[in-house]
Amino acid sequence: MFSLSDIAIQFPHAEVERVPVRYNILSSALLPLIILTLITTLLSPSQSPNRLHKVHVTILGLLISLLLTSFLTDTFKNAIGRPRPDLLARCKPAKGTPTNKLVTIAVCTEKNHHTLHDGWRSFPSGHSSFAFSGLGYLSLVLAGQLHTFRPRTDFLRALAALAPTVCAAMIAVSRCEDYRHDVYDVTVGSALGFTIAYLSYRRYYPALRSRRCDAPYASRAETTEKKNRGKGVLDEEGRVGDDVHDEEDGEEGQENEHVPLRAASAERRGRRRSYPD
Repeated sequence: MFSLSDIAIQFPHAEVERVPVRYNILSSALLPLIILTLITTLLSPSQSPNRLHKVHVTILGLLISLLLTSFLTDTFKNAIGRPRPDLLARCKPAKGTPTNKLVTIAVCTEKNHHTLHDGWRSFPSGHSSFAFSGLGYLSLVLAGQLHTFRPRTDFLRALAALAPTVCAAMIAVSRCEDYRHDVYDVTVGSALGFTIAYLSYRRYYPALRSRRCDAPYASRAETTEKKNRGKGVLDEEGRVGDDVHDEEDGEEGQENEHVPLRAASAERRGRRRSYPD
């Protein structure tokens, strides 16, 4: 329900958006996908066995960030149902509708189903969350590949890593300029998108202050292979140690076998000496 006297929903409806949905998908999903593919390929040694693994987990992290953000954003939008700032312009209330009472969607005369019902999907901002989930993830990967958060990093690397986040912020601001969202919708959407982007990045990469922040975690197959190699080395060392111990035990046994013989020889010599000539 809503009231015609609520000034928060009395803004005009912009027919032409500054950043349409297709441009947001292009700049926040397709462009990061191309850039990430290039940098993970070019910044990795051509003979490196982990090159394909690095490209794979980087692209996978981007897709997880985008899909999970979109799913959560739509879930919150449909569950909360907060009206947009341009709701009255979308609704076009019928004449004679009371201005100081709560009314329902029944007073609306708009015939376009999507335009009308989309007026109750304001929180959080989908453009903002999607932009930060894609471009924010790109910033994190750039920061890791360029070692931006390592000590004594030059300023140009910091600017290169920050640029995608600035673009995401500009997309988020455009939603307020088009009266599609207010500052709360945009702030929460941006925070949601960047949080998921960070969690998705940290799933495959170490912290940005790590010395190895440009290399992803090893795959499960590689980790299992290393463990098997370690077990093989330990088993081989154990067998060598057992052989050494067996040799030492054999030498000690031989020495122990000679001890009674030596004692018997010494006893016979003592008897001979005791007999008078």
